[in-house]
Amino acid sequence: MKQTIKALEPVARQLETTIDQRAEWMEALLGHTEQYLRTLPEQKAFNYRTNEGRTLSEIPVGKHPMGIDAILELYKKNVSEVHINPPSARHFGYIPGGGIFHAAMADYLAAVTNPYAGMYFANPGAVRIENQVIRWLCELVGYTSPQSFGNLTSGGSIANLTAIAAARDWMNVTSRDVERSVVYFTRQVHHCVLKALRTAGLREVIIREVPMDKNLKMKVADLQEMIETDKASGLNPFLIVASAGTTDVGIIDPLEPIANIAEKYNLWFHVDGAYGGAFLLSDVQNADGTTVKQQFKGIERADSITLDPHKGFFLPYGLGAVLVKNIDALYKSNSFKANYLQDADSDEEPTPNDISIELSKHFRGLRLWLPLQLAGENAFKAALNEKILLARYFHEAVQKLGFEVGPYPELSITTYRFIPKEGDANAYNKQLLRRIWDDGRFFVSSTTIAGVYWIRLCVLSFRSHLEEIDDYLIFLKQLVKEENMVLS
Repeated sequence: MKQTIKALEPVARQLETTIDQRAEWMEALLGHTEQYLRTLPEQKAFNYRTNEGRTLSEIPVGKHPMGIDAILELYKKNVSEVHINPPSARHFGYIPGGGIFHAAMADYLAAVTNPYAGMYFANPGAVRIENQVIRWLCELVGYTSPQSFGNLTSGGSIANLTAIAAARDWMNVTSRDVERSVVYFTRQVHHCVLKALRTAGLREVIIREVPMDKNLKMKVADLQEMIETDKASGLNPFLIVASAGTTDVGIIDPLEPIANIAEKYNLWFHVDGAYGGAFLLSDVQNADGTTVKQQFKGIERADSITLDPHKGFFLPYGLGAVLVKNIDALYKSNSFKANYLQDADSDEEPTPNDISIELSKHFRGLRLWLPLQLAGENAFKAALNEKILLARYFHEAVQKLGFEVGPYPELSITTYRFIPKEGDANAYNKQLLRRIWDDGRFFVSSTTIAGVYWIRLCVLSFRSHLEEIDDYLIFLKQLVKEENMVLS
């Protein structure tokens, strides 16, 4: 056996890099990323109809070692230059974008040192950093009780799932209760909430779509009437899901009145602020004299809140957060004891494994903690204020080009469409979007609301500034300079 072990050792040692290898690889990697960032202003925001990375399918994984330069070139041609380019300043499509360099450094540091951040006993410092970030987020949303806490997740989907599971267990919805239990939200709810209900064993729950007003906000009077009707029918209303920044148009539901109803009828109140939550930092003034932060009044009364730092705090994909008013709800759903961990108990800090469905996890908290320490929260506040104002600036300017617009931007999303003199407006705007994609300098997306096709602009890349918005307006003006133009 010793001879076999000794024969395996030199091959296994290939996984340990030498000083020279690390120097060579890091030089190549840094050169590659620097070239990418320096040329980013000239790159397309959308490389439409490329080879879609098909070359990767022709190369077997791990059969033969490749050189670092060849690997980086393969990555460039099949990943960086294919379809959406999220770090582009002209990425105005989907919500996450950018990815600040500070967070990339944090991920590198976390990956190399590889602390286990799932358990306080394993690495108290890593857990303290994550818990500091969670407490900072709790303060942001107005959770002031020491009982308020949360967990860092991979994104809003898992955060919403964690909140829904906590609501299910805290409200004592057992399997025998599911078919008579009721959940309330509007059609603007993010689809991951529906997925979470299925995953949480609530597929057969009764779903009530609460009507919306003309600005796509939940009608509180209708919500109350639905709950009263369901209670009178012997059903079990237990969960309200409100949106603090819808994905389609960035609308915030009337959180304070909804909180009143949840409290009156003893329902769990969850707020999905995955996109909008970060804007609680904003002090931009609205036309009525209120501030953006005041639009969120009532969020601090929610039983649980989802927000995504990889959206509003401009981080790379992979960091969401679920916050709860009472940490005991997370313990009830997630805490288990294992024999092999009997030496690891600690009362010093909440340990992530006890309040999360995860055990093994990346040290996610560092990717927000390090940027906050390096740049300070005022830099994030200024960037968020800027994005709101850019969306509002575009909303006003695009109307001067003859476009019809959707709701006034409460946050940083606006919708718009061009009405041609002849023909179907939906078809026209679909073709207009295709023209924008074919050009590739800008990436925008679309949505359909009540049968109406809208082009959608979301300003949430930290690199997007006034110059990029003005350039896009000029481009739109060129595309529709003749109202009866035919797109093909």
